[in-house]
Amino acid sequence: MAETSNAATASMAPELQTSGWLNTPKPITLASLRGKVVVLHTFQIFCPGCVQVGIPQAQRIYQEFDPARVAVIGLHTVFEHHAVMGPDALEVFIHEYRLRFPIGIDKYDGAPKGVPLTMHAYKMQGTPTLILIDRTGHIRLHKFGHVSDLTVGFSIGALLSEEIDESSGAAEANPASEAVPASSGSGACDADGCSV
Repeated sequence: MAETSNAATASMAPELQTSGWLNTPKPITLASLRGKVVVLHTFQIFCPGCVQVGIPQAQRIYQEFDPARVAVIGLHTVFEHHAVMGPDALEVFIHEYRLRFPIGIDKYDGAPKGVPLTMHAYKMQGTPTLILIDRTGHIRLHKFGHVSDLTVGFSIGALLSEEIDESSGAAEANPASEAVPASSGSGACDADGCSV
């Protein structure tokens, strides 16, 4: 897996802090998804890397993996151009791109400005960011920018194959893992994404 923690050293995923949800009848919590691998894809609707690569990848994962085993969640986490990327614009975007997976709206501490709460809690560098959370709720991959479909599919498969130690709540790691170099944020948008 790319940029992962092993099962023994992985940190617990902070709960999502959202102001609303789309494509789901009720709000989603990470606690309610224990037992599933969670694919958390964070994006902005005007981020080139999100629109061209990240969102289509999340849609493919949602279509290909069994929803009883893998939960795909989008998180609209806006840290720039706040006035034009509100909930109304997001609803239109979701409709036009025919996105079907649940999408949360990252919450702010007050008025929409700066970095929203979940983005801050996860120390994200920008969008798109892909986070894989194992079946026990631990962050196993946290990657800013593009991650290849092959790497993501392999990583999800590896997490699905782990056996869970019921007494400790930790997953036993599968030895197959390889590191991928980290992206460095430049504070601007390019084809790979928009950094903070």
